[in-house]
Amino acid sequence: DHGQWGVSHPLAARPGGPAAASSYRFLTAEGESLHQIAVGPVHAGIIEPGHFRFTAGGETVVRLEERLGYVHKGIEGLMAGAPIDRAAKLAGRTSGDSTVAYSFAFARAVEAALGVTPPPRAIWLRALMAELERLANHLGDIGAICNDAAFALMHAHCGVLRERALRAADAAFGHRLMRDRIVPGGVASDLNDAGANAIRSLVAEIRQRFPHLVELYDNTASLQDRTVATGRLQVGLARQYAAGGYVGRASGRDFDARRDLAYAPYDELAFDVPVLQEGDVNARVWVRVREVEQSLSLVEQILGRLPGGPIRGDIALADGPREGMALVEGFRGDILAWLRIGEGGLIERCHLRDPSWFQWPLLEAAIEGNIVADFPICNKSFNCSYSGHDL
Repeated sequence: DHGQWGVSHPLAARPGGPAAASSYRFLTAEGESLHQIAVGPVHAGIIEPGHFRFTAGGETVVRLEERLGYVHKGIEGLMAGAPIDRAAKLAGRTSGDSTVAYSFAFARAVEAALGVTPPPRAIWLRALMAELERLANHLGDIGAICNDAAFALMHAHCGVLRERALRAADAAFGHRLMRDRIVPGGVASDLNDAGANAIRSLVAEIRQRFPHLVELYDNTASLQDRTVATGRLQVGLARQYAAGGYVGRASGRDFDARRDLAYAPYDELAFDVPVLQEGDVNARVWVRVREVEQSLSLVEQILGRLPGGPIRGDIALADGPREGMALVEGFRGDILAWLRIGEGGLIERCHLRDPSWFQWPLLEAAIEGNIVADFPICNKSFNCSYSGHDL
């Protein structure tokens, strides 16, 4: 809320008119010779808006305060009263780089509410899409972190592999980001032999090229100088804020919804969850590296065990209100979906919670004591979602 909602509740039946926005008061910091640096909300790259207010002593960051909310889209308000199919599309647009994970979580929440079990083939295809999404995003992040340390070579090579993953997803499921491919009751697109071969070719290419990139990252002293011991997140804070994904696992929080709240088909698949204790940018890179390796193995297992049969079942609407909830492991961490379905099968309320809700405050803590020039690399190593937070 940027002061525009007045006194009415933002989800009220009749929201009040626009109110005069009051001037936002940033937190103050006391000390000698401190100065402030304002960054955003408009940024220099292809990135969503968010404001960062630094208080620094020389080059050292004393305090960072984030002001978000610029990407408020009214997702929850649009969900209210929407049919399930329409709401499923909205869920997949909450945070575009996690469209599979959000669609997955929403579909499972609907199925939990209505007591529906999708066909086995659909369940396995969902996991295949989720791992392809994880691969593409981790590869992109590893390259982008290196790019913020002025090592553009890694960015270029990782960008090529990410593009290969997106093209394989397009060949397999008809959309580069696989948007709207997971629906309540199953999936909207089946996998044929050509699509399966495209994914196998992708896995073979990444297995061939990725280890050389990891070696390049690990053996470049100037790059290690920027990532090791930079932006360290304390283990205690990661646990206190229940940080998910690579942010939490790089700081000792051993949680992965695929394993700890095992949902099909992950309860039948073999994979490890990498956990490190250092909590710095380097640790967050290495968690991603290990997760890329695990996702390649998961993709191979899924393709090898993919059952036949239908890909979508009917959604039988029940009488009276029904509630459902699900937790799905996205590439950033655990995504929660809760919803209530009312009369006529319309969504009464739905809440979608991004892992970034818990990670944005931790970025403020991790940057303290680092130099201003290291903020981009710290920020990218967290890679929090603006859209997922602002809803």
